[in-house]
Amino acid sequence: MNLGLLFLGLFIFLITLLLLFVLIIQLIRFAFKRIKFPKKLAITTITGCTVLLAIFMYINYFFTFESIDRTFMQDASLPATSPNEKYVAKSYYEPYGGAVGGVNMWVEVTDSVTNSTKVIYYADAKNYATLQWHDDTTLFVTNANLSKVLNVETEIYHENGLACQSLLMRNRYETCYQAE
Repeated sequence: MNLGLLFLGLFIFLITLLLLFVLIIQLIRFAFKRIKFPKKLAITTITGCTVLLAIFMYINYFFTFESIDRTFMQDASLPATSPNEKYVAKSYYEPYGGAVGGVNMWVEVTDSVTNSTKVIYYADAKNYATLQWHDDTTLFVTNANLSKVLNVETEIYHENGLACQSLLMRNRYETCYQAE
């Protein structure tokens, strides 16, 4: 997730909250003392609310795996090749949050015929990660207690469900799983 966009949203939220508080006070003064209606303050507050709504919509409904921060990524497992050698799966770690943060894990599958890569699994990393093929298209991802069996052609897993609700990713898979 884009951390800069999150901080911008938090900043706009705090300013909009302050403006809303001032607007409510001005509306009370307008109702009882018949002062001039605070048009500029009302427009500014409505604009702040609109920007917050737009950021919320963007974060929740326009998610893609391209937003994964790969700056500090580390290999989590050795590559696992499917029995027919069409697919190669590899898992990676992504530390986040500094000293008190955690580690995310994702699994990328590369199609050796088309040389295209896609993420099929994304979750908070637990103790270890292993990848094991059950057949030519079914991969078993072990991530401590967040293990999942996925058809690499039609299924994905995203722990908090952002990929499942993304309007940009709906046409890329048939089934999306998330943590229960």
